[in-house]
Amino acid sequence: MTDGSRVHVTEHKSGGLGELAATAISGNDITSSCLYVSALAILYAGALAPVVLLLVAGVLFLFRTIYAEVVGALPLNGGAYNALLNTTSKFRASIAACLTILSYMATAVISANEAMHYAARIWSGLPVMEATVLLLAVFMGLTIMGISDSARVAIGIFVTHIGSLALLLVVGGIYVAINGVTVLTANIATPPQNGLGAALFFGFAAALLGISGFESSSNFVEEQAEGVFPKTLRNMWIAVTVFNPGMALLALAVIPIGDVGPHQEALLAHLGDVVGGAGVSFWISVDAVMVLSGAVLTSFIGVNGLVRRMALDRCLPQSLLATNRRGVTYRILIAFFLLAVSVLFITGGDLQALAGVYTISFLGVMVLFGVGNILLKVKRAGLPRTTHASWLGVIVAIAAVLTGLVGNALLNPSYVAVFLEYFIPTLLLVAIMLNRVALLKAALFVVRAVLTYFDGKMAAVLEGIRRKIDDIAAQQVVFFTRGDNIAHLNNAMLYVRRNEHANRIKIVAVVSDPSEVPARLATDIRFLDEAYPEIDMELVVWTGTFGPPLIDALSRQWKIPKNFMFIGSPSGHLMFGLAELGGVRVII
Repeated sequence: MTDGSRVHVTEHKSGGLGELAATAISGNDITSSCLYVSALAILYAGALAPVVLLLVAGVLFLFRTIYAEVVGALPLNGGAYNALLNTTSKFRASIAACLTILSYMATAVISANEAMHYAARIWSGLPVMEATVLLLAVFMGLTIMGISDSARVAIGIFVTHIGSLALLLVVGGIYVAINGVTVLTANIATPPQNGLGAALFFGFAAALLGISGFESSSNFVEEQAEGVFPKTLRNMWIAVTVFNPGMALLALAVIPIGDVGPHQEALLAHLGDVVGGAGVSFWISVDAVMVLSGAVLTSFIGVNGLVRRMALDRCLPQSLLATNRRGVTYRILIAFFLLAVSVLFITGGDLQALAGVYTISFLGVMVLFGVGNILLKVKRAGLPRTTHASWLGVIVAIAAVLTGLVGNALLNPSYVAVFLEYFIPTLLLVAIMLNRVALLKAALFVVRAVLTYFDGKMAAVLEGIRRKIDDIAAQQVVFFTRGDNIAHLNNAMLYVRRNEHANRIKIVAVVSDPSEVPARLATDIRFLDEAYPEIDMELVVWTGTFGPPLIDALSRQWKIPKNFMFIGSPSGHLMFGLAELGGVRVII
């Protein structure tokens, strides 16, 4: 079976990123959530913040097996896109891909900008916007250099961050042991503002942002060594389960709930200041800059793996697959950098709107990954895998994330509209790529129809023009001659050819008796007829008297206007004036 052969080859690859490197790349994203999720959980859930964060950790535990089963059966880059691509249509898979790309885009911009805001706390006067662009450019360049070089940087950031969080918990624990749990008791006694149910619902919805980045590892699984992927899931789950509820509990133990709001954007730095002084606060700010930068790196690596897979599947232009000497698809990274910078300047650094894109995109990806797991169980049951997620676990996990999705939409209704503004154009681009053959065929049909229509019209126009030319050229003219001078006849032909749109000429000799016709006239006209093949000449011998009555009669009989009747210059014996001839022209 084709899918099975692909899995077999990939499963037994050698080399690749080790456990620490792969965990660091994806872990920097998910563990950076500690910087803001504790404050969010406390703001919405109050003293129940550790509880809702533990509930989220429980949901993440279910997703560990969901992700492990899907990627174990289909160990290819792409995450939710890969899961749906192998179980349903390419277009449905592309929906998950668009959500993932938007999530990475929002993550990169928000993380880079927040990192520079933290840096501005350390370095007063730092130009945040310019520094954000520079940070994005640095990590684009680092990723273009190769994933192994990127991994070493990610490991350094990750180890430092985990150590910093552990240090804050230890120092905070000592502070609480010395100062007691008075603040914690008071906070627990403070009832939720909107009731217990609302606190749990909206607190859980907000706390789900604490697991953003969990999907990252599945987007570069092909770069990981065999057996590393499930370990990255386990390590990320442990970090989230320990640090997110732990930080929320520590914050509740030392900071009154009412003081959390004013320090929401830098709660951990404020927490470090309370429990350890300015030195700890400074170090937490430095750590925040580093780990948020690490989240930017994760975005570049994750989107590179995903977009490369989509380009291979012809969902995106093949030109994106060009590689440098290190085998890196640098065009994807450059395009992502330009997209991130453009979004940064479009929003003017006000990233509240992007938060909505980030939230809905991430939660949508989690839901679709769960759906992909269900489809894998139903449609691809024969694929070998080492992990099997239970049906109950998958359904509960999807329901929990859907609940969080609804909760976030209710908390910030405007986020939905902003999300659609980014999502719809992205999906349209992919839809155009997926249907480009059909669109080109439709365009070809339209062009052919238009050309056929105009072809018919042009043929009719050309035929009409030809008929008009023929009509004009068919106009006869009359030349009255005395027939005694071939030079005069030739001049008459030249005049007609140069000045009239006519190809038929009657040469009329008016005589009293046919015997008066010059003997050479017929011969001369035959000669001129051969000399001017485009003009049809006809000799007419008319017995009568030249004058106005004759001209009137011939004009009516031949239906030739008088102004198309010509004569030579009168020799002085003409009995009538030109005015009496009704418009007959003198041409020689």
